[in-house]
Amino acid sequence: MDSKNELGDYLRARRALIRPEDVGLPDYGPRRVPGLRRDEVALLVGVSTDYYIRLEQGRERHPSDQVLRAIAGALRLDDAAAAHLYRLGMPVFGTKTSTSTTVAPELLRLMEGMQDVPAFLVGAAQDVLAANAMARELYCGFARYDNLLRMIFLDPYAKEFYADWEAAARIAVGNLRASSSQFPEDERIQRVVGELTLRSPAFTNLWARYEVRPRTHEDKHFRHPRVGELRLHFEALAVASAPGQHLSVYSAEPGSASADALVLLRRLAEQSATAADPSNEDIPIQKE
Repeated sequence: MDSKNELGDYLRARRALIRPEDVGLPDYGPRRVPGLRRDEVALLVGVSTDYYIRLEQGRERHPSDQVLRAIAGALRLDDAAAAHLYRLGMPVFGTKTSTSTTVAPELLRLMEGMQDVPAFLVGAAQDVLAANAMARELYCGFARYDNLLRMIFLDPYAKEFYADWEAAARIAVGNLRASSSQFPEDERIQRVVGELTLRSPAFTNLWARYEVRPRTHEDKHFRHPRVGELRLHFEALAVASAPGQHLSVYSAEPGSASADALVLLRRLAEQSATAADPSNEDIPIQKE
């Protein structure tokens, strides 16, 4: 990630996503570049075009709170995207927060007790730090169950597993961008971004959009090779004692076909656990 002019990169990427008609400006036909021009953003913000250009070029690095609020409004930023803008435009020096990859025994016991739903723990870079038997069975078709971003962009099976792969990819990248905003100096996030940028053009294109969207809950549609289609609700619960960690849990609507499929998934997980060494159940997944 380029830290030399992140504010300028972010502003350019975000204004490229806004059409003139979205903000009440006239559209006079085809443009050389997508989205708003810099002079149009300056008009909406209430600053001179020269000042706004200096912001994007990195020659002005200390915008006021008022200017940042106006930019957030002009670019139609939601709360998460606006918070990222503030972190770039008004950084708080000397308050670095490091992430944690240590899995607490209490969390392992909690996941072990979740026998009817898939549950797994992820770190800030979306590494799978631990998973219960149901989660391992849910993702059994992947060659490696280690990092959600790598699985989505580098494993061909992902496009069979995710009924809407494009949405899953976009959401995953927005979530990683949110983590990188919260933990800008996290080396593991930087390594994941670097690897995927080199190996996946699809990831590179989505990453360049600078969409900051923390994933807290959503409905998911999977195609499992053994239990068929699953429509599950996802919740991500932040682990307050371990910065960057989230406990991810899937559930199904009671009485639905997906609820029946989860029962079958549990039976398969139990069979796999019986065939394997019981001491390996619900332990942290080893990293390379």
